Amino acid sequence: MNRLTLIALISVALTAAAATAAEPDGGLSPDQVRSLLQSVRLDAPTRAAMNAVTNNDIKDLVLNREITATSDDVFSFSLPTKGITDQENTGRCWLFAGMNMLRQGVVKRYKLEDFELSQSYMAFWDRLEKSNVFLEFIIETRTRDLMDREVDHMLDEPVDDGGYWGYVVGLVEKYGVLPKKFMGETKSSSNTERMDIVFQSLLRRDASVLRELTAQGQPVEALRAEKMKMLQDVMRLLVINYGEPPGEFLWRVTSDSGVVTETHTYTPQQFYHEVIATDLADYVSLADFPVHPYQQHYSIRLTKAMADRPDIDFVNVDVKRMKEIALAALLDSQRVWFGCDMGFDVSGKKGLMVKGLVDYESLFGVPLGMTKTQRLNYRHSSSNHAMVLVGVDMVDGKPHRWRVENSWGDERGDKGFFTMSDDWFDEYVLNVIVPRKYVPKDLLAVLRQPPTELPVWDPAWQQLRW
Repeated sequence: MNRLTLIALISVALTAAAATAAEPDGGLSPDQVRSLLQSVRLDAPTRAAMNAVTNNDIKDLVLNREITATSDDVFSFSLPTKGITDQENTGRCWLFAGMNMLRQGVVKRYKLEDFELSQSYMAFWDRLEKSNVFLEFIIETRTRDLMDREVDHMLDEPVDDGGYWGYVVGLVEKYGVLPKKFMGETKSSSNTERMDIVFQSLLRRDASVLRELTAQGQPVEALRAEKMKMLQDVMRLLVINYGEPPGEFLWRVTSDSGVVTETHTYTPQQFYHEVIATDLADYVSLADFPVHPYQQHYSIRLTKAMADRPDIDFVNVDVKRMKEIALAALLDSQRVWFGCDMGFDVSGKKGLMVKGLVDYESLFGVPLGMTKTQRLNYRHSSSNHAMVLVGVDMVDGKPHRWRVENSWGDERGDKGFFTMSDDWFDEYVLNVIVPRKYVPKDLLAVLRQPPTELPVWDPAWQQLRW
């Protein structure tokens, strides 16, 4: 059956349908449907596109060969970085990026070939703290309607493995850090989907119990006592999935020249203060969020991951200025944690983040372009991945491209490192974390002002969370 015959048959069917059904307001009439179908002309380019798309992976078809063939992985400035980490099938990029910020100082100080901090140790405590935050929220909102927008938001995903820089700070300051060999990956920690289902089932069940106790007239003190029993169940799940975190450990290392250090006993907190020796509280969160005024301090409600810490906050600045601050820190040998949208113009296999790398418009012949503001406002863009800036290629005094330490293993890109073009930074990087000393005085003054609180459904939270 050829296409013209098919259209004719569809026209007959539509005419018959029109005779038996009234056209609803805003609905598509048979004539309109017929017109839409006839508007697609199967000329040679359209037929070629159809044949290509129906028989191939779309991403392979839209990759710009001119860019991939001329990519360059040489950088005029690059921090020595040993070893690439792999977050595997999890949303822990924020934790991996945070630990990657800290571990290279140990590599340099002890002249090691490689060194990793335990991401599982941090994820263990992150889930406990998030579970407590969720149950505390349920107690706080115990008399609200279940259809309340905030209650609905929290019930939608009681706990997951996404996060932000502020979560790293809170966890490290409270629980310290641990070399990876003392708490390595498990099947659950490296592939969290099934574990998430169990955690969410438990916490939603607990939420229903707390609200039923409220309906029975139980006071807050009784609800909190019940919460502690519930957290025992959470701890049981954690230990079974991750193993039990050590309270202290013996640590020594062998340098790249074969020198063995003395053995010391550390708690994770001591290891952070004595070996890592980095003040994470000194770092500042900057974000380019063009749907809100710049030069303003914002916080986002219901984004805390620990009940005794504040919600996430940031100073909103134009991306050009944010980039200047990140560049100053990097050129002074400071690694820069950043969040970006990896949904556009990215080749994970080749390790490229280059504007114009992926061209769906030419393949499909339809307009898809949106500004950064439009993408954020209409929920088409979010900061869905965190990585670390470790190098930059300067041309005529300006950044041309950036070297990125990723956490997707060493089989992608340049042995795990990615190359980001400077215009990709402008378009898709959404926030950076830098030491306070690189932030100009006017922005520090903004940071000292009480933050304007945004609701959790504001696009900013989609911008900042993984």
